Amino acid sequence: MRDFFVTFYLNSKQETRNKKQETRNKKQETRNKKQETRNKKQETRNKKQETRNKKQETRNKKQETRNKKQETKMNSRKDQLQAFDRLLTIMDELRAQCPWDQKQTMQTLRHLTIEETYELGDAILENDLDEVKKELGDVLLHIVFYAKIGSETSDFDIADVCNEISEKLIFRHPHIYGDVEVADEEEVKRNWENLKLKEGKKSVLEGVPKSLPALVKASRIQEKVAGVGFDWEEPQQVFEKLQEELGELQHEINENNLEKIEAEFGDVLFSMINYARFLKVNPENALERTNKKFIKRFQYLEGKAKEIDKSLKDMTLEEMDIFWNEAKTSIG
Repeated sequence: MRDFFVTFYLNSKQETRNKKQETRNKKQETRNKKQETRNKKQETRNKKQETRNKKQETRNKKQETRNKKQETKMNSRKDQLQAFDRLLTIMDELRAQCPWDQKQTMQTLRHLTIEETYELGDAILENDLDEVKKELGDVLLHIVFYAKIGSETSDFDIADVCNEISEKLIFRHPHIYGDVEVADEEEVKRNWENLKLKEGKKSVLEGVPKSLPALVKASRIQEKVAGVGFDWEEPQQVFEKLQEELGELQHEINENNLEKIEAEFGDVLFSMINYARFLKVNPENALERTNKKFIKRFQYLEGKAKEIDKSLKDMTLEEMDIFWNEAKTSIG
């Protein structure tokens, strides 16, 4: 009996100790939760401070940009003319002394000029103004180069080039340099094309370069004929025409006539480009942006494949789609 009471007593004491320990544990848990809450509040304060710091940093950068713009003084007309004269002098020196420059002809420069023009276009699309400035310099160099070559055969020089474009601009802007009145931009465009016909051109399409890329050429053709009134009235009409062309393409696909499929496909593209004009979208820029977007996403996919030590050829389309969708989310 004595052992029973001893055991009961010991168990009671142990139970009491356990309860006290449980109470201490709960208190500690409460303290931990309070500390966790304090930590979260501190973390929130830190994030808010970080956000404030970033905003302040952005404000500082904007102010710095404004200050730089204020400090940057645009060149005077005198400075501009001196810079152009310097370029002309350098061109004379290069043509007289540099073996490479001496060998160049209009024909050898042609493909380089096209390349420089595309590089300028890339810089404009990227909105990289520093690069635009550099590429404009390259294009200007080519203009000066061609004029120098022309002067050597006594056909024309840079003054003739400048005067030619000046006279053309004055003639084609009678609403500025004459007494013609125009209501809007569209009327200016129509007058422009009509004036070109008065200059002796047999067709409004005569000025479209044959070597233009097909997409750009289609866009210019449509702009020019629209300038003399050969155009749809509403975007919906163009969209309906596009749907009609798609139907004709599908018909030829069903007939499996490759020659007619190509012809109808061309009609679809031509209508798409025309529709872009009505939507005020530059189709060349739109397509190039899509090209760049695709390249970035595909390079992301290639990078992910390397991370898992796989070749794209060894991956399933489903596996590639996972990374492709990741790319759309992470890089746009």
